[in-house]
Amino acid sequence: MKDKFALFVFNGDASCFIHVLLNALDLDRRGHEARIVIEGAATALVPELTRQGAPLHPLYRKAREKGLIHGTCKACSAKWKVLQAAQEEGLTLLEDMSGHPSLGGYLEEGYRVITF
Repeated sequence: MKDKFALFVFNGDASCFIHVLLNALDLDRRGHEARIVIEGAATALVPELTRQGAPLHPLYRKAREKGLIHGTCKACSAKWKVLQAAQEEGLTLLEDMSGHPSLGGYLEEGYRVITF
């Protein structure tokens, strides 16, 4: 049976983000649905994730190409001054809960929510 997972990454540490990418790719490989939601301090990583040659770029690009990056928090992207970088990357700006993505919305859609 295919399960649905929403991986919310709040932690702005690159060593945490790598585990989110690895787990999303692994879940996808196993036939599950995985969505990565970039939130909180993790939004500050967007310019680094998208930069050619950056350590996380190859995994990020692979996850992006597979459609695993669901989007980034609009409010936090603005707070961390990376809104323009997120828009230039074409990331969906998630804002259904006062400018932030709603955990409840994912739960209502049948996702298991995991936070990092």
